Amino acid sequence: MPFIKKMLAGNLMKVQQECFYYLEILDGKDFSEISLQQIIQFSKDQLSLNFSREFESFSEAEKIQKLKHLLNRPLRVCGMVKNEGEPGGGPFLVEFENGEASLQIIESAQIDTTNPQQKEIAQNATHFNPVDLVCGLKDYKGEKFDLNEFVDPEMSFISSKTKDGKELKALELPGLWNGAMAKWNTIFVEVPVATFNPVKTVADLLKPSHQAK
Repeated sequence: MPFIKKMLAGNLMKVQQECFYYLEILDGKDFSEISLQQIIQFSKDQLSLNFSREFESFSEAEKIQKLKHLLNRPLRVCGMVKNEGEPGGGPFLVEFENGEASLQIIESAQIDTTNPQQKEIAQNATHFNPVDLVCGLKDYKGEKFDLNEFVDPEMSFISSKTKDGKELKALELPGLWNGAMAKWNTIFVEVPVATFNPVKTVADLLKPSHQAK
C-alpha cells in the first residue's frame, strides 16, 4: 500500500520541519516567552513528551537547554495496527522515575505480569507492533545523528525460547524497536491491518492475505 507509506513519510516531514523550526528559534537571540510556551506545548501535543517535576522551577536558560536536548533527536513515525492477537510488542507511554515520559514500543517480555496494574494495561492494549517505520536520521543542521547516543542499554530483557524442543531463557540485548530507539522521539499512527501479513508458522500461509488471486 504505497499510499500508507507516503502518509507516514509526510507525517515525518511535517513534524520534523516543526522540530527544526523550533530548534532554530531556541538557537536565536530574539527569543520570547510566547515562543517558549509554544515549543513546550508542541513537545507535549505532537511528541507526547512529559517533563520532569523540576522543569517548572528551571530558569529560562535551563528550559531552553532542556527543550533543545529533547527536540534534537532522531524521529520515527511508526505505523501501528489494531491488536488481533498476534504475539509481540506494542505502543505504550512509559513514565520514568523523574516524572518524564515518552512513547516506547514495548515487548511483552518487558511487562511485569505479576503486577496487577501492569498486567491490566497489557491486556487492554489496543494496538500492535510497528508495521512500517519512517525515520529521520539528521539533525536541524543537516548532520547525521550518532545513533549510539540514543540507545538505552538497560532495556535488555529475558525472554522464553525453544531449541530442539527444550524451553530456554534468553537474555536479549535492547532490540531495534525498544532499547536501540529508546531515546528517539516517536509518533504512533494507526494503519490498516491489511498492511501487516506476518508468516510466523506454516499455518499463516493459509490466511486470505497470502492466497493468490
